[in-house]
Amino acid sequence: MAGHAKPNVRLGEPGGLNAAGLHFGIIVSEFNAFVTDRLLAGALDAFAGAGARKQQLEIIRVPGAFELPVAAKMLAATRRFDSLVCIGCVLRGETSHYDYVCSETARGIQLAQLDTGVPIGFCVLTCDTREQALARAGEGSSNKGYETAIGAIEMARLSRKFSGNAAARKPRHPRPARRLKRRR
Repeated sequence: MAGHAKPNVRLGEPGGLNAAGLHFGIIVSEFNAFVTDRLLAGALDAFAGAGARKQQLEIIRVPGAFELPVAAKMLAATRRFDSLVCIGCVLRGETSHYDYVCSETARGIQLAQLDTGVPIGFCVLTCDTREQALARAGEGSSNKGYETAIGAIEMARLSRKFSGNAAARKPRHPRPARRLKRRR
């Protein structure tokens, strides 16, 4: 989000961003927890500031960033959530492993939201250094977890506006064929 302005949103105020009645899933990578825990704290601050209660939030932990897409798709398929947030941190190492993890994590999260129709906020830091990651997991609105939660609330509201209550939608499955009784 380099070059983007910080969110100028009034949380929880009349006419501002309001999370009342919405349900959110937050999927957090345990790898690089020294960063992801800070991003989670930022996201929780934004949700709280918008009026979300603890019972509106479900936090799921996964081993690493690469596992975020499958967890996001599983949660989205439950239709219990209006929006999800994926939180992770991948730091560049000495091999090309970084490139594969970053690319496939982003691709998988995008596919999960396109396949399910549930908005998924992308808060996976892809940084060269530990210092860069910590700078993006700072206090207040400079925290990318905070920014992503704001986006998740906005997308949940947009989704409800155009498709009804996302949490109440059920996946459509074809009805099983009924057996016809043979007349004798």
